[in-house]
This record gives sequence, structure tokens and C-alpha cells, in this order.
Amino acid sequence: MSFRVQVDVTNPGQFFACCGLLELATRLAGDAEGHFEGGHFIVAAECTLSGLLDRWTSTRLVQVDPEDEASSPPIHVPAPFDLRLDWWRDEDAGGRELKVWAGSMKSIRIAQAMMASLRDPELHAEDLFDRGLIVYDPDEPTKKVEPFYFDARRAPNAHSRDVGFSPNDLKMTTTAFPAVEALCLVGLQRCRPAPTEQKLVFAYRTWGTPLPITIAAPVVSAAVPAAETRKYRFENWFRSGQKKHKAFRSAVAVGGGW
Repeated sequence: MSFRVQVDVTNPGQFFACCGLLELATRLAGDAEGHFEGGHFIVAAECTLSGLLDRWTSTRLVQVDPEDEASSPPIHVPAPFDLRLDWWRDEDAGGRELKVWAGSMKSIRIAQAMMASLRDPELHAEDLFDRGLIVYDPDEPTKKVEPFYFDARRAPNAHSRDVGFSPNDLKMTTTAFPAVEALCLVGLQRCRPAPTEQKLVFAYRTWGTPLPITIAAPVVSAAVPAAETRKYRFENWFRSGQKKHKAFRSAVAVGGGW
């Protein structure tokens, strides 16, 4: 059994969202493998895309330290996934440099809102990553929730240099791509890009041979060699004048060894 999603591998958010899909499929169904092929990410697992999303979005995320709001505490994804999300607190492996939100933003609220919007079965389709909508807080349905800014399609219009004013500074609400935002948060827990010689610029590799998540993770950062790989670089870019909030920018393919 397998399923596929359309993916733009030059969008880092979409790439790491694919890693998130493979992580969740592995935890739900046991053995699972994934690979990139012809504009798609293909997952071989004993589950369907819709079945996986149904189980994942029906979980209620848990903030590990309920008393700690300001420092973005870890998040627990309950059974059947039993996954701890805390990569943004990891200084040794570069997770902290990938964090795009500031202390005033509650990561668990954003994640829960993005997941809740994916409960609509009409979104459980091959073009999952291209479904954009305004996202609302499931606990306060009249309040809109802005995304993390993992999806690179948001970055070009986030700064005043690009549109003449800063939508971020004016607290404007725009379309989000919830599948990308929520699944990227999951994918980065195990699959990390490698730092480069440039500050806040990272590199990752796609792969064309079916791999389990345990092997795919070191392939992403080039910790182990693999066949049919391509290398990409992207910047985790400051999107506000205060240099507190960031956004993943589109990646570019690069050649040469790594």
C-alpha cells in the first residue's frame, strides 16, 4: 500500500513536511519507506493518506510544561504517535537556529490550529501542500491564527522591502498552507538540514530510493551517503524589522560534493 503527495522540493517547508509524513506513517503503521520521484513524495506504508491524517489530527497536543508559556516548551503528540517535539530548543544540533517564531507566539496554539484545519476530508488529497486557507483557533473559532512561516510562499511578502510595508508588523492575516506548517514542525524533529558557512543558511538533500525514516534523516543532512540525491540551500530569513521572527525562503539547487 502506498500514497503520494505533490511536492515542490525547492520549498523547504514542503520538503520537511514530507519528512513529517514519513515520521507519522512510521509511528502509526510500523514499517514505512518514502522517496521523491517526479514532483511527488511517495510513502509505502500500511495506511492511506486520509487514514493517517484522520488519526493525527484527532489527537490533542500536550504542552509538556503547562506553566512555561514564554520559552516555547516541548510538545507531546499522544498515542498512537507518542512523539515529543522540541527540536527548537536543541542548540547542539542546530535546531535553535531553525526556529521561526518568537517568544510571544505560542507554538502549541499554532500547531493545534493548523492540525484542526486539516480535519476536513476534502483536504486529504494529493495536492495537500497546495491547499491554502485562513486558519482559525479551534478553541476560539472567531480568532484567526497565523502560521509559523515554514512555507516559503509566505516569505516574499512578509517584509516591507518586498511590498512597501510589513504585513507582519501590521498584524495582517493572510492565507496559510496548514499541511506544510504542521507537518514541517513534525519533520524537523528528526530530519535536520545541515548548517553552511553562511549564518542562517542551511542545506538539505532529497533522495530517490525508498528509505525508512531512520536512514532518511542522516541522508537529509549528508551524514551518510545515498544514491539519487540532490542538494538544496535555503535561508532562515528575518521577516520583521525587529529581527525576532523568521521565515524559510525558497531553496536553490546546488551542485558539487557535500
